[in-house]
Amino acid sequence: QVQLVESGGGLVQAGGSLRLSCAASGRAFSSYTMGWFRQAPGKEREFVAAFSWYGGSTYYADSVKGRFTISRDNARSTVYLQMNSLKPEDTAVYYCAAERYGSGRGLYNYWGQGTQVTVSS
Repeated sequence: QVQLVESGGGLVQAGGSLRLSCAASGRAFSSYTMGWFRQAPGKEREFVAAFSWYGGSTYYADSVKGRFTISRDNARSTVYLQMNSLKPEDTAVYYCAAERYGSGRGLYNYWGQGTQVTVSS
């Protein structure tokens, strides 16, 4: 089992940047594929980015490609989401997720509590 705690959300103006962090507790962090998802008010939760447990592969939603970067530090059991050139439509609750030996865009069994990101125009 793994527990996830996100941090780093907040209010930022359009064009600004934020870095989200997700600290994982538990064992074998390096064997987990880590993902970021988001849910805006009135919308379904959507995939944002993922970092595979194997080979360092990364995946991004088209809407964030070139603006967001996912990274991980296995020694710190932490995954990050660097968000640049933020837009008002990026406003959402951002969730960290983990899946052992996950494929990246597949199902995730472990979720954090979420952190709010608000981008003002």
